Amino acid sequence: MKKVFSRVQFSKVFGLSLLLLLTFLSTSVIAQDEAEPAADLGGDPVAGKQLFNQNCAACHALNRKMTGPALANVEQRLYDDEGLEKEWLYAWIKNSPGMIKSGDAYANKIYAEYNQAAMTAFPTLSNADIDNILAYTAAPAPAPVVVPPTDGGGNSGNGDSNGISNEIILGALALVFGLLVVMLILVNNTLRRIAEANGVEVVKVNAEKRTPIWKAFIQNQFLVLCAVVVLLLSSAYFAYSWMSQIGIDQGYAPVQPIHYSHKIHAGDNKIECKYCHSSARVSKHSGIPSLNVCMNCHKSIYDYKGNPEGPTADDLANGYTNEFYTKEIKKLYKAVGWDEENQKYTGESQPVEWVRIHNLPDFAYFNHSQHVEVGKIECQTCHGPVEEMEIMYQYSPLTMGWCINCHRETEVQVSDNGYYEKIHNELSKKYGVDKLTAAQMGGLECGKCHY
Repeated sequence: MKKVFSRVQFSKVFGLSLLLLLTFLSTSVIAQDEAEPAADLGGDPVAGKQLFNQNCAACHALNRKMTGPALANVEQRLYDDEGLEKEWLYAWIKNSPGMIKSGDAYANKIYAEYNQAAMTAFPTLSNADIDNILAYTAAPAPAPVVVPPTDGGGNSGNGDSNGISNEIILGALALVFGLLVVMLILVNNTLRRIAEANGVEVVKVNAEKRTPIWKAFIQNQFLVLCAVVVLLLSSAYFAYSWMSQIGIDQGYAPVQPIHYSHKIHAGDNKIECKYCHSSARVSKHSGIPSLNVCMNCHKSIYDYKGNPEGPTADDLANGYTNEFYTKEIKKLYKAVGWDEENQKYTGESQPVEWVRIHNLPDFAYFNHSQHVEVGKIECQTCHGPVEEMEIMYQYSPLTMGWCINCHRETEVQVSDNGYYEKIHNELSKKYGVDKLTAAQMGGLECGKCHY
């Protein structure tokens, strides 16, 4: 009877405890929901972000002035400061020029404050679209993503434990090695004592005196002659190899005053090489891009957001963080004299002393336009995978032999190329081929490249 009573009592206690626990949890959840109600932004911030990036991001940012004012929490700020309702924003976004012409006070105030920069009208945006955009501007900023520190090998979190275990293993091996040395010394001393106790005398055997190797070598004239010949030939080979590398700077990667990542611009953002190096189309030189070309984009791109997946382990190891790239953009602003706050040039510019990477001798002639525009040669043919280079370096040796070999192997693209039409017809008859190489078109003549 006692066993049955205990089981029933336990079941009652267990059931009552479970009921109290569920009641406590439900009360906590309800209290939490009441304490932290979800903010009603009046729209969908996710959809609003996409609309903002498509229509607004070229001229506006959330937390700083650009071509237009900052838009963070713009609906609430306009209501608090100017007493303007959301309907005013609807009208302004859909037809800003019309509101300026109608004499609206605040519309004309903004128009004058931002140097009379006309805002594009968006009549196709519905009120729901604008609500989504305003919800995005009113949404709290996301918490910054903290990247866990990584060691050089790309491991995170377990680096210390691996380091400790390695140190323990090395210490144990050192201890074992020390014990072996001590044991060998003790064994040696013991054997000597045993030999002395048995009357055995340990005598060092003196080796017979022999002729030193260097004397024997000198006395053999044939070996001396062979050695001299080998030495002269080796010296000539190494001297020729050293002198043939003079002026060859393959792999040269100087540090520039402003860090420019071709990997980000040409790789991630797919910017065409000739957008910046526009002179390559019409000149023998590719040209150094003007800083105004940089400002075409960086008036709006004032900080580096990075890739969506975050920096790689190699980037972190080299210090290429978002903050690093943002500091380099600030150097650009200082050089061109750009006032971020007021979005205008101050007139106080500074020259940027770029370090030249590719440098041909003065007696060698190379024309970029002939290769790029007429020959249709890709930039990567000579400069390597530029879109993968964080720091630009000289990819090819740029030697005479390298150029000649390229002329011998490269077929000239003559199809639909009026420049080569006449010469192609004549040379095709001469060589009896349909396709011509640069060498067959005179690419090996000395006067083509040397004055």
